[in-house]
Amino acid sequence: MASGMEAETVASENILEWAQKDKRRFLHAVYRVGDLDRTIKFYTECFGMQLLRKRDIPEEKYSNAFLGFGPEDSHFVVELTYNYGVDKYDIGTGFGHFAIATEDVYKLVENIREKGGKITREPGPVKGGTTVIAFAQDPDGYLFELIQRGPTPEPLCQVMLRVGDLERSIKFYEKACGMKFLRKKDVPQYKYSIAMMGYADEYETTVLELTYNYGVTEYTKGNAYAQVAISTEDVYRSAEVVDLVTKELGGKITRQPGPIPGINTKITSFLDPDGWKVVLVDHSDFLKELEA
Repeated sequence: MASGMEAETVASENILEWAQKDKRRFLHAVYRVGDLDRTIKFYTECFGMQLLRKRDIPEEKYSNAFLGFGPEDSHFVVELTYNYGVDKYDIGTGFGHFAIATEDVYKLVENIREKGGKITREPGPVKGGTTVIAFAQDPDGYLFELIQRGPTPEPLCQVMLRVGDLERSIKFYEKACGMKFLRKKDVPQYKYSIAMMGYADEYETTVLELTYNYGVTEYTKGNAYAQVAISTEDVYRSAEVVDLVTKELGGKITRQPGPIPGINTKITSFLDPDGWKVVLVDHSDFLKELEA
Protein backbone atom coordinates (compact mmCIF):
# COMPACT_ATOMS: atom_id res chain seq x y z
CA MET A 1 0.00 0.00 0.00
CA ALA A 2 2.76 2.41 0.99
CA SER A 3 4.72 1.75 -2.22
CA GLY A 4 1.57 2.46 -4.28
CA MET A 5 1.08 5.77 -2.49
CA GLU A 6 4.77 6.61 -2.96
CA ALA A 7 4.50 5.90 -6.69
CA GLU A 8 1.45 8.14 -6.89
CA THR A 9 3.33 10.93 -5.08
CA VAL A 10 6.29 10.63 -7.47
CA ALA A 11 3.93 10.70 -10.49
CA SER A 12 2.25 13.84 -9.10
CA GLU A 13 5.60 15.53 -8.52
CA ASN A 14 6.73 14.64 -12.07
CA ILE A 15 3.63 16.07 -13.71
CA LEU A 16 3.88 19.28 -11.62
CA GLU A 17 7.54 19.57 -12.62
CA TRP A 18 6.55 19.18 -16.28
CA ALA A 19 4.26 22.22 -15.98
CA GLN A 20 7.26 24.34 -15.01
CA LYS A 21 9.14 23.22 -18.14
CA ASP A 22 6.23 23.51 -20.58
CA LYS A 23 6.75 26.43 -23.00
CA ARG A 24 3.89 28.76 -22.19
CA ARG A 25 2.96 32.36 -22.90
CA PHE A 26 -0.10 34.56 -22.59
CA LEU A 27 -2.03 34.56 -25.90
CA HIS A 28 -5.05 36.79 -25.36
CA ALA A 29 -7.66 38.12 -22.94
CA VAL A 30 -11.28 37.61 -23.99
CA TYR A 31 -14.03 40.03 -23.04
CA ARG A 32 -17.39 41.29 -24.27
CA VAL A 33 -18.18 44.70 -25.72
CA GLY A 34 -21.42 46.43 -26.70
CA ASP A 35 -20.29 47.85 -30.07
CA LEU A 36 -17.37 46.15 -31.83
CA ASP A 37 -16.59 48.91 -34.33
CA ARG A 38 -16.73 51.60 -31.62
CA THR A 39 -14.18 49.69 -29.50
CA ILE A 40 -11.92 48.95 -32.48
CA LYS A 41 -11.92 52.67 -33.33
CA PHE A 42 -11.12 53.61 -29.71
CA TYR A 43 -8.26 51.11 -29.32
CA THR A 44 -6.63 51.90 -32.66
CA GLU A 45 -6.99 55.69 -32.47
CA CYS A 46 -6.51 56.25 -28.72
CA PHE A 47 -4.13 53.47 -27.71
CA GLY A 48 -2.36 52.89 -31.04
CA MET A 49 -3.27 49.18 -31.26
CA GLN A 50 -3.52 47.36 -34.59
CA LEU A 51 -6.61 45.47 -35.73
CA LEU A 52 -5.13 42.03 -36.43
CA ARG A 53 -8.20 40.11 -37.53
CA LYS A 54 -11.97 40.23 -37.35
CA ARG A 55 -14.55 37.52 -37.91
CA ASP A 56 -18.31 37.23 -37.95
CA ILE A 57 -20.07 34.00 -36.97
CA PRO A 58 -23.74 34.69 -37.86
CA GLU A 59 -24.91 31.13 -37.10
CA GLU A 60 -23.73 31.63 -33.50
CA LYS A 61 -24.84 35.30 -33.48
CA TYR A 62 -21.53 36.86 -32.51
CA SER A 63 -18.52 38.65 -34.00
CA ASN A 64 -15.04 39.10 -32.61
CA ALA A 65 -11.92 41.12 -33.27
CA PHE A 66 -8.31 40.68 -32.22
CA LEU A 67 -6.19 43.76 -31.46
CA GLY A 68 -2.72 44.31 -30.08
CA PHE A 69 0.69 45.88 -30.61
CA GLY A 70 2.12 43.11 -32.79
CA PRO A 71 1.28 39.78 -34.49
CA GLU A 72 -0.58 37.15 -32.49
CA ASP A 73 2.14 34.54 -32.91
CA SER A 74 4.46 36.63 -30.73
CA HIS A 75 2.32 39.18 -28.85
CA PHE A 76 -0.42 39.23 -26.23
CA VAL A 77 -3.66 40.60 -27.71
CA VAL A 78 -7.23 41.37 -26.71
CA GLU A 79 -10.06 39.33 -28.21
CA LEU A 80 -13.24 41.43 -28.23
CA THR A 81 -16.55 39.62 -28.50
CA TYR A 82 -19.78 41.23 -29.65
CA ASN A 83 -22.97 39.20 -29.12
CA TYR A 84 -25.72 40.27 -31.51
CA GLY A 85 -28.17 42.65 -29.84
CA VAL A 86 -26.33 42.97 -26.51
CA ASP A 87 -25.02 46.50 -26.02
CA LYS A 88 -24.22 46.54 -22.30
CA TYR A 89 -22.42 44.29 -19.79
CA ASP A 90 -21.70 44.27 -16.07
CA ILE A 91 -17.95 44.36 -15.42
CA GLY A 92 -18.42 43.39 -11.75
CA THR A 93 -16.12 44.22 -8.83
CA GLY A 94 -13.47 41.54 -9.38
CA PHE A 95 -11.96 42.55 -12.71
CA GLY A 96 -9.42 45.34 -12.27
CA HIS A 97 -7.76 46.59 -15.44
CA PHE A 98 -5.50 45.97 -18.40
CA ALA A 99 -2.24 47.91 -18.69
CA ILE A 100 -0.35 49.51 -21.54
CA ALA A 101 3.33 50.46 -21.25
CA THR A 102 4.37 53.62 -23.06
CA GLU A 103 7.47 55.80 -23.18
CA ASP A 104 5.43 58.97 -22.60
CA VAL A 105 2.25 58.71 -20.50
CA TYR A 106 1.56 62.45 -20.76
CA LYS A 107 1.61 62.31 -24.57
CA LEU A 108 -0.62 59.20 -24.65
CA VAL A 109 -3.13 60.85 -22.28
CA GLU A 110 -3.18 63.96 -24.47
CA ASN A 111 -3.92 61.80 -27.52
CA ILE A 112 -6.72 59.92 -25.75
CA ARG A 113 -8.29 63.22 -24.67
CA GLU A 114 -8.05 64.68 -28.18
CA LYS A 115 -9.90 61.64 -29.53
CA GLY A 116 -12.67 62.06 -26.94
CA GLY A 117 -11.51 59.34 -24.54
CA LYS A 118 -12.06 59.44 -20.78
CA ILE A 119 -9.14 59.81 -18.35
CA THR A 120 -10.05 58.62 -14.85
CA ARG A 121 -6.66 59.33 -13.23
CA GLU A 122 -4.41 62.15 -14.35
CA PRO A 123 -0.79 61.26 -15.24
CA GLY A 124 1.70 61.51 -12.39
CA PRO A 125 3.84 59.41 -10.04
CA VAL A 126 2.22 56.56 -8.12
CA LYS A 127 1.54 57.27 -4.45
CA GLY A 128 4.75 56.62 -2.53
CA GLY A 129 6.76 55.93 -5.69
CA THR A 130 8.27 57.41 -8.84
CA THR A 131 6.65 55.42 -11.68
CA VAL A 132 4.41 57.70 -13.75
CA ILE A 133 0.97 56.25 -14.44
CA ALA A 134 -2.51 57.30 -15.55
CA PHE A 135 -5.83 55.51 -16.07
CA ALA A 136 -8.14 55.63 -19.09
CA GLN A 137 -11.59 54.12 -19.49
CA ASP A 138 -12.81 52.60 -22.73
CA PRO A 139 -16.40 53.03 -24.05
CA ASP A 140 -17.62 49.88 -22.22
CA GLY A 141 -16.09 50.92 -18.88
CA TYR A 142 -12.96 48.73 -18.94
CA LEU A 143 -10.03 50.46 -17.26
CA PHE A 144 -6.55 50.65 -18.77
CA GLU A 145 -3.59 51.61 -16.62
CA LEU A 146 -1.04 53.57 -18.66
CA ILE A 147 2.50 52.97 -17.33
CA GLN A 148 5.55 55.01 -18.29
CA ARG A 149 8.45 52.69 -19.20
CA GLY A 150 11.35 52.45 -21.61
CA PRO A 151 10.98 50.56 -24.91
CA THR A 152 9.36 47.14 -24.41
CA PRO A 153 8.64 44.23 -26.77
CA GLU A 154 5.15 43.90 -25.21
CA PRO A 155 3.25 47.14 -24.52
CA LEU A 156 0.04 45.29 -23.55
CA CYS A 157 1.65 44.34 -20.29
CA GLN A 158 -0.88 43.46 -17.53
CA VAL A 159 -4.20 41.87 -16.68
CA MET A 160 -5.24 42.76 -13.12
CA LEU A 161 -7.70 40.55 -11.24
CA ARG A 162 -8.79 40.77 -7.60
CA VAL A 163 -8.51 37.65 -5.44
CA GLY A 164 -9.67 36.65 -1.97
CA ASP A 165 -6.48 34.90 -0.76
CA LEU A 166 -3.23 36.11 -2.32
CA GLU A 167 -0.99 33.27 -1.08
CA ARG A 168 -3.44 30.66 -2.38
CA SER A 169 -3.62 32.38 -5.78
CA ILE A 170 0.18 32.65 -6.05
CA LYS A 171 0.49 28.91 -5.37
CA PHE A 172 -2.32 28.09 -7.79
CA TYR A 173 -0.85 30.01 -10.73
CA GLU A 174 2.65 28.71 -10.01
CA LYS A 175 1.50 25.09 -9.94
CA ALA A 176 -1.49 24.97 -12.31
CA CYS A 177 -0.16 27.40 -14.94
CA GLY A 178 3.59 27.02 -14.50
CA MET A 179 3.95 30.76 -13.86
CA LYS A 180 6.86 32.41 -12.09
CA PHE A 181 6.21 34.45 -8.97
CA LEU A 182 7.90 37.69 -10.01
CA ARG A 183 7.32 40.02 -7.07
CA LYS A 184 4.97 40.97 -4.29
CA LYS A 185 4.19 44.37 -2.81
CA ASP A 186 2.26 45.08 0.36
CA VAL A 187 0.75 48.54 0.78
CA PRO A 188 -0.65 48.58 4.35
CA GLN A 189 -1.50 52.29 4.32
CA TYR A 190 -4.00 51.61 1.51
CA LYS A 191 -4.89 48.11 2.78
CA TYR A 192 -3.96 46.04 -0.25
CA SER A 193 -1.25 43.71 -1.54
CA ILE A 194 -0.33 42.75 -5.10
CA ALA A 195 1.59 39.88 -6.68
CA MET A 196 2.95 39.77 -10.22
CA MET A 197 2.86 36.39 -11.98
CA GLY A 198 4.13 35.55 -15.46
CA TYR A 199 6.48 33.64 -17.73
CA ALA A 200 9.31 36.20 -17.98
CA ASP A 201 10.39 39.53 -16.54
CA GLU A 202 7.45 41.94 -16.26
CA TYR A 203 9.27 44.57 -18.33
CA GLU A 204 9.55 42.12 -21.25
CA THR A 205 6.18 40.41 -21.35
CA THR A 206 2.57 40.37 -20.13
CA VAL A 207 1.97 39.57 -16.47
CA LEU A 208 -1.02 38.70 -14.33
CA GLU A 209 -1.37 41.19 -11.48
CA LEU A 210 -3.27 39.64 -8.55
CA THR A 211 -4.67 42.13 -6.04
CA TYR A 212 -5.81 41.35 -2.52
CA ASN A 213 -7.76 44.03 -0.64
CA TYR A 214 -7.51 43.48 3.12
CA GLY A 215 -10.52 41.59 4.45
CA VAL A 216 -12.27 41.16 1.08
CA THR A 217 -12.62 37.49 0.14
CA GLU A 218 -15.27 37.59 -2.60
CA TYR A 219 -16.02 39.72 -5.65
CA THR A 220 -18.75 39.80 -8.28
CA LYS A 221 -17.62 38.56 -11.69
CA GLY A 222 -20.25 40.29 -13.80
CA ASN A 223 -20.68 39.04 -17.38
CA ALA A 224 -18.20 41.24 -19.29
CA TYR A 225 -14.67 39.89 -18.77
CA ALA A 226 -14.43 36.23 -19.84
CA GLN A 227 -10.96 34.69 -19.61
CA VAL A 228 -7.27 34.70 -20.37
CA ALA A 229 -5.78 32.17 -22.84
CA ILE A 230 -2.33 30.64 -22.43
CA SER A 231 -0.42 28.39 -24.82
CA THR A 232 0.82 24.91 -23.90
CA GLU A 233 2.65 22.13 -25.71
CA ASP A 234 0.25 19.48 -24.39
CA VAL A 235 -3.32 20.22 -23.25
CA TYR A 236 -3.81 16.66 -21.97
CA ARG A 237 -0.84 16.77 -19.58
CA SER A 238 -1.78 20.36 -18.67
CA ALA A 239 -5.26 19.17 -17.65
CA GLU A 240 -3.67 16.46 -15.46
CA VAL A 241 -1.67 19.19 -13.70
CA VAL A 242 -4.73 21.41 -13.20
CA ASP A 243 -6.75 18.46 -11.89
CA LEU A 244 -4.09 17.77 -9.24
CA VAL A 245 -3.80 21.43 -8.22
CA THR A 246 -7.55 22.03 -7.95
CA LYS A 247 -7.78 19.10 -5.51
CA GLU A 248 -5.25 20.87 -3.30
CA LEU A 249 -6.14 24.55 -3.71
CA GLY A 250 -9.64 24.75 -5.19
CA GLY A 251 -10.99 25.67 -8.61
CA LYS A 252 -12.26 23.19 -11.19
CA ILE A 253 -11.82 22.01 -14.77
CA THR A 254 -14.73 23.31 -16.88
CA ARG A 255 -13.75 21.71 -20.21
CA GLN A 256 -11.87 18.46 -20.50
CA PRO A 257 -8.93 18.53 -22.94
CA GLY A 258 -9.72 17.93 -26.60
CA PRO A 259 -10.32 19.60 -29.96
CA ILE A 260 -12.92 22.32 -30.48
CA PRO A 261 -15.52 21.04 -32.97
CA GLY A 262 -15.12 22.69 -36.37
CA ILE A 263 -11.63 24.14 -35.98
CA ASN A 264 -9.88 21.20 -34.21
CA THR A 265 -7.72 23.40 -31.97
CA LYS A 266 -7.13 21.43 -28.77
CA ILE A 267 -7.94 23.27 -25.54
CA THR A 268 -8.78 22.71 -21.91
CA SER A 269 -10.34 25.27 -19.56
CA PHE A 270 -10.67 25.72 -15.82
CA LEU A 271 -11.61 28.12 -13.05
CA ASP A 272 -9.08 29.25 -10.44
CA PRO A 273 -10.07 29.24 -6.72
CA ASP A 274 -11.73 32.67 -7.14
CA GLY A 275 -13.68 31.61 -10.23
CA TRP A 276 -11.48 33.34 -12.84
CA LYS A 277 -11.41 31.36 -16.07
CA VAL A 278 -8.24 30.26 -17.86
CA VAL A 279 -8.06 28.46 -21.22
CA LEU A 280 -4.97 26.48 -22.19
CA VAL A 281 -4.51 26.23 -25.95
CA ASP A 282 -2.32 23.80 -27.91
CA HIS A 283 0.47 25.99 -29.27
CA SER A 284 0.93 24.32 -32.67
CA ASP A 285 -2.86 24.20 -33.22
CA PHE A 286 -3.03 27.91 -32.38
CA LEU A 287 -0.38 28.74 -35.01
CA LYS A 288 -2.27 26.65 -37.62
CA GLU A 289 -5.46 28.54 -36.75
CA LEU A 290 -3.66 31.84 -37.44
CA GLU A 291 -2.57 30.56 -40.87
CA ALA A 292 -6.09 29.44 -41.82
